[in-house]
Amino acid sequence: MVKLGVMIEGQEGLNWERWRRIVDAADRLGFDSVWRSDHLFSVMGRFERETVALTPSLTAVPLWSERLTFGQLVSPVSFRNPVHLAYDAAALDRLSNGRYVFGIGAGWNESEHHAFGFPLLTKKQRFDRFEEAIKLIKLLWTGERVRFEGEYYQLDGAQAAFTPSDPAGVPMLIGGSGEKRTLRMVAEHAAEWNMTPMPPDAYQQKAEVLRQHCVDVGRDPNTIRHSIMLTHVIGRDQAELRERAARLKEITGRSGTPDEILETMRAGGRIVGTPDEVVAQMRDWQARGISRIMLQTLDMDDIPVLELIAAEVMPHVS
Repeated sequence: MVKLGVMIEGQEGLNWERWRRIVDAADRLGFDSVWRSDHLFSVMGRFERETVALTPSLTAVPLWSERLTFGQLVSPVSFRNPVHLAYDAAALDRLSNGRYVFGIGAGWNESEHHAFGFPLLTKKQRFDRFEEAIKLIKLLWTGERVRFEGEYYQLDGAQAAFTPSDPAGVPMLIGGSGEKRTLRMVAEHAAEWNMTPMPPDAYQQKAEVLRQHCVDVGRDPNTIRHSIMLTHVIGRDQAELRERAARLKEITGRSGTPDEILETMRAGGRIVGTPDEVVAQMRDWQARGISRIMLQTLDMDDIPVLELIAAEVMPHVS
């Protein structure tokens, strides 16, 4: 069984009305979860687009839905202070009775960091900072007084009185496929490993690297959920596929005809096709070890595609 979630790029035009419609549709239609990105402005260069700040939008989900899992893909410690992330995660965990998944990352978007005045640092420094942040967050979740002397963060007797409901902390999601550091951190800290599109054979190679890291740190690799975020173009026929590809071109600024866009997306491992074709693609991912697919829904107003997935795809995969 593979669980299906709806993933929204919140910086690309999200407002409260759209977010409410998306969450309500996901809840009504039987999707497992809703997810959103954490960026400060459009990564597509459309800086006039609306966005809703991350934490308020996540807080709304358990108030609107009694069953949806939810979280972010992902919050970068490069512009999110780990103390605030620890507090927010504990609050969302308790508010939702454990339905919140805490997505966290090192940061990557250079133009965003430059525009808002946050130092991105070198790749090595980013991951050093990321590792420090995770250690700090987990210490704060214990509720004990914390003294922490790191290169990037220092605490002197800090204590978080509000902690997660589970002493083990909030389930943590780490995304990426770097074999030396990212997958090692997944093995050490994450409840869920998330990937962006890659060929299935490449995924299996990365999964084997993760398995070996788990062996090295003494962890059962089966305790880590494998998930993937995939853009999708789904239609009942070729005409509907072209129509949705044309809309995707308008949203993203992609070049090419609708047919060329569809072919490029297929070649890149995205979810593309009629419901029967999509079921086959999802079953292939499931057979390889993926248990959750976050469907990156770039057209936030296309509730009909979610209805199509719920009616003609979901019953055959989940």
